[in-house]
Amino acid sequence: MHAFRLLPILCVCLRAGLGAEAPVTAAEFAARALPALPVEQPHDFRAAIGNWKEPLRRNPAAKPSNSEMALSEDGWTLWIPEQAGPVLRQAAADFKEYLERAMRVRVAMEARASLENWRGAQKVIAAGVREHIPGCGAALKSRKDYHLIAEPERIAVCGFDERGVMYGLYNLEARMNLREAPFLPKDLDAPRHSLFNARMTLSGLGWMEWPDPYLSLVAHYGFDAIYASVYANPDGAMAGWPYNYMMRRQDPARMHDLIRRAARYGLDVYCPIMYHLDGTAENEAGLRKLVRRIVTEFPEIRGYMLLIEGFDYERWPSWNREDIRKWIDHWTRGVAVAAAEMHAINPAIEVLAWDYNIDFRPGAADLKRYVIDRYPSSVTAFITWENGKGFQRDGEQGYLKDYAINEIGPAEVAAAQIDQARRRGLKVYAKADTFASWQFGTFPYLPFPRQWHARYQALEKYAVDGTLESWSYGFKPNFVAELRAWYSWTGAPPLDELLRAIARREFGPGSEDLVLAAWDRFTQAIRLVPDTGPNMGTTNSIGSPFFFQKPKPRAIVVDHSWAVPGIQAGGVRVSPYWPYAPDRVILNPDFTNRTNAAARYAAPFSLPVFNKYLLLAAGEMEQGLRSYRAAALRAPAGKRPGAFREVLLAEQLQRMMRSAQAILEFEDLRLKLAGAASPAESARILNRMTAILKDEVARTRAARETQLRDSRLGYEWEQDYFYTPDVLQEKIAQLRGVLEREIPEYRRKLGLKAAH
Repeated sequence: MHAFRLLPILCVCLRAGLGAEAPVTAAEFAARALPALPVEQPHDFRAAIGNWKEPLRRNPAAKPSNSEMALSEDGWTLWIPEQAGPVLRQAAADFKEYLERAMRVRVAMEARASLENWRGAQKVIAAGVREHIPGCGAALKSRKDYHLIAEPERIAVCGFDERGVMYGLYNLEARMNLREAPFLPKDLDAPRHSLFNARMTLSGLGWMEWPDPYLSLVAHYGFDAIYASVYANPDGAMAGWPYNYMMRRQDPARMHDLIRRAARYGLDVYCPIMYHLDGTAENEAGLRKLVRRIVTEFPEIRGYMLLIEGFDYERWPSWNREDIRKWIDHWTRGVAVAAAEMHAINPAIEVLAWDYNIDFRPGAADLKRYVIDRYPSSVTAFITWENGKGFQRDGEQGYLKDYAINEIGPAEVAAAQIDQARRRGLKVYAKADTFASWQFGTFPYLPFPRQWHARYQALEKYAVDGTLESWSYGFKPNFVAELRAWYSWTGAPPLDELLRAIARREFGPGSEDLVLAAWDRFTQAIRLVPDTGPNMGTTNSIGSPFFFQKPKPRAIVVDHSWAVPGIQAGGVRVSPYWPYAPDRVILNPDFTNRTNAAARYAAPFSLPVFNKYLLLAAGEMEQGLRSYRAAALRAPAGKRPGAFREVLLAEQLQRMMRSAQAILEFEDLRLKLAGAASPAESARILNRMTAILKDEVARTRAARETQLRDSRLGYEWEQDYFYTPDVLQEKIAQLRGVLEREIPEYRRKLGLKAAH
C-alpha cells in the first residue's frame, strides 16, 4: 500500500547501519532499557512537572560553527526598560535563570531608563517593546509578534507588546536547546508574526491544578491562554442538570488567585459559563443575572465558552431529533442573550459559542451552517476541527467519532462552518488537537510529527483565528508540543531541519536518520488506524479485560432495590465486573449472545476490515520501532534514559493497537463459539482464543513494566487513571483465570481434549 514510502526508509536504515545486524526485538530492548530506568509511583509525573526546574542542557562537546556566535560564560548583561510591566519582568527573570541553569551562562540583569544605545553596547541582550529598541521591530503587526537580532556582541529581542518580548526570549531558549549550547546564528535577523489570536490549553495535571512552575512551562511552549476549569462557573454558581451533582463547584477565591498568577506569565484565562436553558422568560432572566454577576466579579477573564456540554437547552441534543433546528434556535437564543449581557459590560470579551455535539457526521454540513447563521454577529464561532471527518478503508466509509489524528482535518462540517463564518465576518476558533488526542487518551503525547505538522499547515491554510489544543488530557511537555510552538509563528525552520535537530538532541549525533525513519513509519501507522472512538480500543485496550463467561461482580450491585440500577464513581458509570475504569472504556459482551459487541464497536466498518487495519498500523509501528530501538541503544550514556522512555512510549502505542484488535477478535470468537455447529469447530475456536489470551498476557506484562517506569501512561484526569500497574496486574490475573480455569472447564463440558 505504501511501497512508495518504504524504499527511501529502507535505504536510510541501511545507511545508518540498521541493515547490517538483526533488528532488536521489543523483549531484547526491554531487557536493556527497563533496568536503566527508575520505577515510578502513580502521579509521580505530576510532581515532576508541577515543580518544574530548568535542567542542565549544555553539551560540553558542542562547538559553534563558522556561522554561529557563542555567548561566553560570563560578562553578558540583560537590559530591560525601567518601565517594564510584570510580564516582561517575569520573562526576563525566567530567561536569566535559563541561561544560568541550562547553559551555564551567568548574566546580570539591569533595568535601564533607555535601551536606545543597544547597538553600541558590548555583550548586551536588550529586551523591550519595539518603541524602546531603535532599528528593531518595524515590521511587527500585532500582539505576540517579535523580532530577533543577533550579532557577535549583542542581541535584541523586541516585541509588538510585552508578550511578544516574552515569546522572543523563549524562542532564543528554543534555539539554544536545539544546539544544546548557547549558540545563535551570527546574522540572525528574524521578525516573526503570531498566526493565532489565542492558543489555549487545559492543565495536564488535574482540574484547577496550575502551580506557578507549570504556568511558566505552558508559556514557554507558546501558549498564551489557559482554559480553567471545565464544567464549572467561575463564581461557583450551580450548573444545570446533570452537572449540578456530578461536577465540582468552583471556588471563586481560587479562580481569582489563578487569574492573578497566570497574568504574570502572559497567560489569559478563558472559562465556561454553565446554564440550563428552558425557553421561559424566568429562565432567561436568570441567565442575564448570572452573566452580569460573573463578568462583573471577574473583569480580567478574556473569554467565555458557551459549550453545549453545560450551556444547554432542554435536554442533550440527539442526532435523531426531528426538531433539531428548533433546538438550535433556542440554544443560539441563549448564546445571544449571554453575549449581549457580556458586551454591555465589556465589549472586548470573547464569546466562544461551541456547538460540539450537534451532528458532526459528513452529511450534516447544511445543519452546521445553520448553526453559524443563527449566531449573533458579536460572537466567535468555535468549531470542532476534526470530529466527523470521513475516511475510507477498503471501500468502506467511516468518520471520526472523536478527537483523533489519523485524519488531518478539517472535517467536512468544520470546513462548511468556517466558510459560513467567513461569509458572515465572524472570527473562528477551533478545538484542534496538536500534540495529543483522545484517540490514545491515556498518553501524554503522540510521536507522529509529520502528521501533526500536516494539521498545523491545514490550520494555517484555513486561517483559524484561535485554538484550544487539548481537552482533559491537558498539556505535558514533549517534543511534538515544542514543534507546535515553532509553527505557531511565521518564519519557522523547514520541517526536516527541525526534526533532525530534535532527533540529534534526544538520541545523540549519528542516529538522526534512524530516528527520522522511525517517525516516518509512526506517521504512516497512524494514517492506517481506523479506531477513533473515545471508548475502549486505542484509548484503553491494554487495561481492558477479556471476558469469556459472565463474571461474578467485583463491586456492590444495585439491581433490585429502590435505587437507580448501576454503579457510579464520582458521577462516572463503572462496571460491576471491572470497577477500575469507566464502563465505556472496557468492551462489555452481550452475554445473551444476541448481539456482537465487537462488530458494534467497529461499525460503520466491518469487523474484518477494522481489525485488518489495526494490525497493519501495528506492523508499521514495529518497522519504525526497529530503527527507534537501534537509535536509543546507541545513544550516549547521558541521553540513554530519555531515549529509552521515548521508545517505550511508542512500544505502548503499538501494544494498544494490537490489544484493541485482540479483544475484538476474542469477543467475535466468543459469540461464534456459542453457535458452533460441531465439537471440531468449537475446538478450533477455543484454540485460537487460547492463543490470543497468551499473547495478551505477554503484552500486558510488558505494558505493566513500561508503566512502572512512566507514570504519565494511563492517566487522564477526567477519570484519573484508566489503568495503573496494579490494575494491569489484575488484568493479568483475570486473563490467566480465563486461560487456566474457564476455557479448560468449557472444554471438559464439551468433551474436548486440552489444548497443547
